[in-house]
Amino acid sequence: MEGTPNGGLKGLVQHWKSDLIAAVSVALIALPLSLGIALAAGAPAMAGIFSAVVGGVVTTFYRGGHISVNGPAKGVIGVILLGIVLMDDGTGQAFNYVLAAAVVSGALQTLLGIFKLGRIADIFHGSVIQGLLAAIGIIIFAKQIHVALGTHSDGANIVDNLVDAVVMLPHANPFVVLISLAGLLMILFNSKITNRFFHFLPVPMWVIVLSLPFVYAFNFFEPHQISFLGNAYAVGPELLLDIPDTITDSIMHPNFGKIHTLEFWGIVFSMLIITSIEHLAIAKAVDKIDPYRRKTDLNKDLTGIGISTMISGLIGGLPIISVIIRSTVNVQNGAKTKWSNMYQGLLLLLFIVVLSPVMRQVPLCAFAILLVHTGFKLASPAVFKQVYNQGIEQLVFFMITMVITLYTNLLVGLLGGSILVLVTHILLARIPVPQFFKLVYSSRTRLIPLPDSSYILKVRGIANFLGIIKLDKLVAQIPEDADVNIDLSETRLVDMSYMDYLVEFLNKQRASGGKVFISGLDAHISSSTYNKALKFMVTSESVKLTHREKRLRNLATEKGYSYSREVNWNTSYLKQFHFFEIRPIERKNNCLNGSYKDRDASWEIADVIFNEGKAFTAETFNTTLMVLKLNRALPIFTMEREKAYEKLFDRVIAFTGYKDIEFKMFSKFSKKFMVMGQDEDELQSFFTKEVVQFFEDHQISHVESNGEALLIFNKLKLARTDETLEFIDYGEELANLLHA
Repeated sequence: MEGTPNGGLKGLVQHWKSDLIAAVSVALIALPLSLGIALAAGAPAMAGIFSAVVGGVVTTFYRGGHISVNGPAKGVIGVILLGIVLMDDGTGQAFNYVLAAAVVSGALQTLLGIFKLGRIADIFHGSVIQGLLAAIGIIIFAKQIHVALGTHSDGANIVDNLVDAVVMLPHANPFVVLISLAGLLMILFNSKITNRFFHFLPVPMWVIVLSLPFVYAFNFFEPHQISFLGNAYAVGPELLLDIPDTITDSIMHPNFGKIHTLEFWGIVFSMLIITSIEHLAIAKAVDKIDPYRRKTDLNKDLTGIGISTMISGLIGGLPIISVIIRSTVNVQNGAKTKWSNMYQGLLLLLFIVVLSPVMRQVPLCAFAILLVHTGFKLASPAVFKQVYNQGIEQLVFFMITMVITLYTNLLVGLLGGSILVLVTHILLARIPVPQFFKLVYSSRTRLIPLPDSSYILKVRGIANFLGIIKLDKLVAQIPEDADVNIDLSETRLVDMSYMDYLVEFLNKQRASGGKVFISGLDAHISSSTYNKALKFMVTSESVKLTHREKRLRNLATEKGYSYSREVNWNTSYLKQFHFFEIRPIERKNNCLNGSYKDRDASWEIADVIFNEGKAFTAETFNTTLMVLKLNRALPIFTMEREKAYEKLFDRVIAFTGYKDIEFKMFSKFSKKFMVMGQDEDELQSFFTKEVVQFFEDHQISHVESNGEALLIFNKLKLARTDETLEFIDYGEELANLLHA
């Protein structure tokens, strides 16, 4: 990989072309989504554009990130909706009061960054935050589904809005539903369309474009009624986007007239907490997909976001955060520096000026269906399954937080969920309440330097989310490349948020050259096999092996392999494969190692947990894979079965320069497999008739080379013992073939 791009003005001069090209794609996505978020929040449509432009232009000049893109926060849609309702005094100034709350929230956020409290979001429990986000998703869905159906709900709460959506379904406007359905089909099936023309524009823009013919066909420009199946349905300009003729007409200013009320400060702190948590989580997620492995200065970034939110609120915009979808597109399209964020803000401003006559012809339901899909993803069954896999107690925290939030507000939901987590921790620790908090705040957790410049991080007592700030201060004392042993043997309880922090530190430290090991959990148990699940101590007896682990141990004994069931946090070698460059690995365990001595080749088969997706909606996979190391040079390539795991694999590998290789002599093979690589001539020579026949005859779905070894896996699940034996046989046959 090329060297890390220069920052500052040097980066602006050197990389303007790649940054500008990436910014075009980002701006095309930002245009409909920014308008949609504002509409979903009950704000003027241009409020979303203002926040996206300010997030691009202003934030770029003071930020701690390198490649993220800033814009309006969908997480505060529920807060803004609530603020408009609570502060509506009949004067028409409700949104102006909300803007004032945004300005104050931005000021407080700036102070958090200045006083280096960028880690403050870590003290909130992960499952509680996910419950809040799921509630936000349901709020977005419940509000926007009525716009997508052409119905209306006067429900007293979000649950009533959802019920009304079902009850009023027979009364939906079929002409509005048709547009929404066309947009939904584009969202769901765009990734399966192989025609390059359909990938020229991002999906949100296609949803907008597809809606326009329907607007003309049904003449939405004049109020009238259309008959369908004996019923008359109203269509007209009230169903279209309404934006002022000039940008200056869209500017609104905050009204601080409610600053003395509890409602005002409730909205301020709700905005502050939600935007800070969401922004910091996304900033860390973007760092993981940055091809140059740069790290965000979270305190500086929080300050920059706060300043931008203040400016945005002063001119009528929404609160600003880093946006994961736009940041991902930015990376995939080859952006190098922070200046791509500025370019997308300027381009967005240009687009809204040039395209405003067209945008006024877009139906509101087209924006609504984008938000309906977004809301569904935040609270989809996959999210519930992911939380359940982390432990049954996490699902309880998640669901109760979600329900409390839906029936009250975000602050009450956060408080209620956090209290539930604390009560559960106290019960599991089986100690009196005063002693519990003593073990949290006076736990004698220490950082012990050793003569060889390594460290022992000795964690004692209760290791839960309340102790993360203290832990962060200790970790800050450790040099970047130092070796660290994290000893948890004297903890009564280690919760998931604490483990999340430790694993994040482990990955960061290893990336800088240090070795980190986590030990002392053999006497702890959990309700889940998830490696970061809540763990608590019961006895000092060793943990029993599962039936599968016993079979793997017996296989190793019988065949002379080595086997370890312990969690191995050292996954740096796997990151040398493209598949894991943009998919964060959590850990590997159940490692089985052996060799093919006649061929001077070694192998490892392990269970690996990795994440795929965006921040809070990321999906976790637990799969068995094989790494086959051969004593020979290999071409770098990735091969997978066509249409296998379409949901998972990327066709666009922007920053690697990979391209799809066609093998004209083996047309059947080219139809069955997609082979991507950089050196086509080398790959054409490597894939001989015998090699092609071998891959055609076996059912492995993914094979990848990093130049010296092969990464091999078939199904995204844990392998049975017989499937493990098939892996070993497959590797031996392949090693023999490639050494022949």
